[in-house]
Amino acid sequence: MWKQVFLVVVLAAQTLMGCGGDAVSYSAPVGINLKAKSSDTVNATVTSRKGISTESGNPFKVFVDAAREELDGKSPARIELTQLTLTLGASSVGVSSLAEVFTGRVDILFLIDDSNNTYVAGHGENPTGSGPVAFIVDFDSEAMAEEDYTRFLAGRFDVVLRGTAAPTFTSKGADVDFQSTFSFTAFE
Repeated sequence: MWKQVFLVVVLAAQTLMGCGGDAVSYSAPVGINLKAKSSDTVNATVTSRKGISTESGNPFKVFVDAAREELDGKSPARIELTQLTLTLGASSVGVSSLAEVFTGRVDILFLIDDSNNTYVAGHGENPTGSGPVAFIVDFDSEAMAEEDYTRFLAGRFDVVLRGTAAPTFTSKGADVDFQSTFSFTAFE
C-alpha cells in the first residue's frame, strides 16, 4: 500500500515539475485618442495617425515600464494584444455613430519608426454606434522583425486608424474624435 502511495506522489511531483509553472505576465489597457475631419478624407479613405508616445501621460511607456518591473527588470519577450476597441468620442461634431464615418473594413495599424513596417493591430467590419466596438485582434509581436520589436517596446511607432469613408462623411463637415483602447499582456 505504501509503495503505491509513494509511486503516486512521485509521479504527481514529476508531472508538476514538467509543467514549468505559469509564465510571469503583466496586463494593462493602453488608450490613444485620434482625430479625423471630413475635409481630410483622401480617395474615400478616412485616416488618422498619431505617435503612441505623444499621447498624454504616455500610457504605452507606463505599460512597458510596469511590465519590466513585474518581470524582474527584464524586457517583455513578447506582448499579446488580447482586446482592441474603438469608441467615438463624445466631443465629435457632425456624427453620432461610427457608421456615419466608416463603411466596410476599418484597420488599426502599428507603423514602426525608421523601418516604416506596418503591423495590423486589428480590424472591424462596418462599425456602428458610438462604441466601444470590439475589433478582431490580428497583432502578433512574435511576427515582428527583431529591430521592429525593439522599437515597439521603446514606443517608437504610430497608431494608424484607416477605413473607407461612409458615403456622406466627406460632405458632413465633421470633426471626429476617436479613442482606441489596447489591452496588452506582456510575457517574460
